[in-house]
Amino acid sequence: MATTFPSDFADLEPFAGWALPTERERYAKRIASTMDELQAFYDVAFPRLEAATSYLEQVELDGISDEDKHLLWLFCALVTVAFPVEAWSQPRVPDSGASSIDAVVEPAV
Repeated sequence: MATTFPSDFADLEPFAGWALPTERERYAKRIASTMDELQAFYDVAFPRLEAATSYLEQVELDGISDEDKHLLWLFCALVTVAFPVEAWSQPRVPDSGASSIDAVVEPAV
């Protein structure tokens, strides 16, 4: 199996499925996940946030490697998961029904 992340972040490999390139995909995964799955991802990724941020701040976006791109996307997914875990205790926004917000423009990474 190919490595998804830089070697310093190999402990995140079980959560490689969260390394999705668009906000829409990350949101869909959040909605389709159970709170146990969200919590498991959060519990492993959140403590690595500072190290990943420091690492990614040193990466040039021009010519970014696939491993670095996947790490960036994984931590974008952590942002998507944080509020449901920290505040709502559910994948969906409380009292929002079937409403959704779609990103019109995505970052070019």
